Amino acid sequence: MGRGRVQLKRIENKINRQVTFSKRRVGLLKKAHEISILCDAEVALIIFSTKGKLFEYSSDSCMERILERYERYSYAERQILGSNGSNETHDWHLEHAKLKARVEVLQRNQRHYKGEDLDSLSLKDLQSLEHQLDSGLKHIRTRKNQLMHESISELQRKDKALQEQNNVLLKRVKEKERKEKEMAESQVASLDRQHNEHSVNSAVVVLPPASNPLSSFSPCQERLDGRLDGGKSAQLNRAASLLPPWMLREDLN
Repeated sequence: MGRGRVQLKRIENKINRQVTFSKRRVGLLKKAHEISILCDAEVALIIFSTKGKLFEYSSDSCMERILERYERYSYAERQILGSNGSNETHDWHLEHAKLKARVEVLQRNQRHYKGEDLDSLSLKDLQSLEHQLDSGLKHIRTRKNQLMHESISELQRKDKALQEQNNVLLKRVKEKERKEKEMAESQVASLDRQHNEHSVNSAVVVLPPASNPLSSFSPCQERLDGRLDGGKSAQLNRAASLLPPWMLREDLN
């Protein structure tokens, strides 16, 4: 006995509805993959569950390219069909819907790049995402190494400039020290010369004239003679004071 035809209506039982959704979703994704392989067609499948969870499949590695192609064709078709009766408000609504869809795709890709919400991706999608991340990391490392080399080169250039400046300052310091040393030596030599001249001048003795024989006596001899004469005079004065006046007159006469 064959299986009866299933009546298409909403399944009221929540558990049965979830089980049916999972089975049919897997079958639908499988059929989409088969038609893309067998017929060499570009297939894009988007499914939202009742809880708002996204499930998708794309025959191309990039879902955005298929969606952009769909938007171009559908927009061009609408322009052709409704060129006479279209209005500006309708065009703005279409543009808004297009941008909204693009934002949702970008947000989803951002979550994938962060490693979030990966349950809906197939093995092929995960491999493509891994390849994109590896390529991005390669570009990031290349740029980082370039900046590091530039920074090292800049630091080497600054180090060379500082070394040259240090050599110039060191040369100036040595030149200043040499001049100060020469000046100090010059001052010392001048002082020594003045000291020698003063010593020579102080060593000169003024000799008395040779015609004066008494000039050979020293001041000490003169003082000694003065003392002797003074003593003799004192003795004569004492003797005179003891003699009578008439004898003094005779002596005076």
